[in-house]
Amino acid sequence: MNLLFASLLSLHLFNGTDTTITLNVSDDGYRGIWYSSQPSGDEYVYKYSGGLATYPANHYPFSVYAPAVNKTFFCYGGTDAAGKTLLHTVSFFDHARGKVPRPTIVLDKKTSDAHDNPVLNIDAQGYIWLFSTAHGTSAPSYIHRSDRPYDITSFTRVQATKKVAGQTSPLDNFSYLQAWVVPDSGFLHLFTHYDRQVIPGYPDKPRRTISFMKSSNGISYGDWIDIAAIEEGHYQTSGQYGKKIATSFNFHPYRQGENGLNYRTNLYYIETPDFGNTWQTADGHKIDLPVREVQNQALVKDYRQEGLKVYINDLAFDAHGNPVILYITSKGFEAGPANGPHEWHTAHFNGRHWDIRTITRSDNNYDMGSLYIETDGRWMVIGPTTTGPQAYNTGGEMVRWESNDQGKTWTSQPLTRGSQYNHSYPRKPVQVQDGFVAFWADGHGRQPSPSSLYFANRKGEVYRLPQKMKKKFARPQRIHLK
Repeated sequence: MNLLFASLLSLHLFNGTDTTITLNVSDDGYRGIWYSSQPSGDEYVYKYSGGLATYPANHYPFSVYAPAVNKTFFCYGGTDAAGKTLLHTVSFFDHARGKVPRPTIVLDKKTSDAHDNPVLNIDAQGYIWLFSTAHGTSAPSYIHRSDRPYDITSFTRVQATKKVAGQTSPLDNFSYLQAWVVPDSGFLHLFTHYDRQVIPGYPDKPRRTISFMKSSNGISYGDWIDIAAIEEGHYQTSGQYGKKIATSFNFHPYRQGENGLNYRTNLYYIETPDFGNTWQTADGHKIDLPVREVQNQALVKDYRQEGLKVYINDLAFDAHGNPVILYITSKGFEAGPANGPHEWHTAHFNGRHWDIRTITRSDNNYDMGSLYIETDGRWMVIGPTTTGPQAYNTGGEMVRWESNDQGKTWTSQPLTRGSQYNHSYPRKPVQVQDGFVAFWADGHGRQPSPSSLYFANRKGEVYRLPQKMKKKFARPQRIHLK
């Protein structure tokens, strides 16, 4: 780290006086947060629920492999022994030793809402940055940085700033953050902010406006620049290919007296090759931001005309840098078989047009999966596509799918079977390494429960992180198929 950056950073740290926010305490095991949303009054109990320590798909990354130390660093939504509060927790898997340390609780977010789960990334000097999101504007967001490179022992809060109408203001609220480190440029974050008095006839109803912000040092950010602001807003899921950052998003239509997000539909894609200075479609057509019309050049497929809802899971790239989007479609937002089939699709831009193909079906809109494109050209998806013990609730049994022909045909391999709880939200690390390719949690689909954390390696072997640790390091438990 150069001396100018070190000096600038020192001016923006809380220097150990922020003990009401920053905890830096060692936990005695790995416990994930249990969370539910929107009671449904039926046998499925909630719109979605379960062990959601790595939720949602619109947060990224939860894990990053650091080749300099041969470790995969990860964060998750942890909780206390009673399961009552969300603890932003950081740890790592040591590939050489095959062990994990006691995790570090960086802060107590003072909520049980898994929308406030953290994400992390690692800068060029090896410092770990933890971004603590908020769900809307009612709670603050925080940024912490490790005190030493590749070290989870202690973090210090960073007083980040942004520009608003030419003035410097605190950067203390952001939602659905996707934190990217762009080589030789800095941080480019995609996120959501909530705007009111913009939806006709509903001044108090929030629009989820998707945006980006960037910084050369992670401390001083420029203006927030909106990506899209169609009707009631969007959810976006992004990806990186070298210096290119791309985002895929849906839109929430106007709904009188209801949340438009429950009627999310359509599939859009845009990318920036130059650190957010310009944005374009997959075929290179320039796009003026923000996108405001339902029909626009970024539209990949019009699902609204088919009456289908769209839930975006992941975004990856082929060897030529062409995007592949993984997403689920269904007939409605409520849990249960009536809104099926819940179909998993890939949309692949082949250099000329989008090829859209179906992989499989599952039983819930929030059966999130991750997409991998290997160096040998194989495509892989890891997701809870087999019905779990709580049928039609979020998650299920984990399955690895593989395709050798760019998604035309697929084969599958079960990763879990006979589980007590549903597994959900397997997350792909940045710079995937063979020993740790997906990271997720489990939990009961219909009622509060303990939640364990798991990871899988390239062979398809699954390991559970220890819920209770007596020593500083422990070897994760291998979970065998039943």
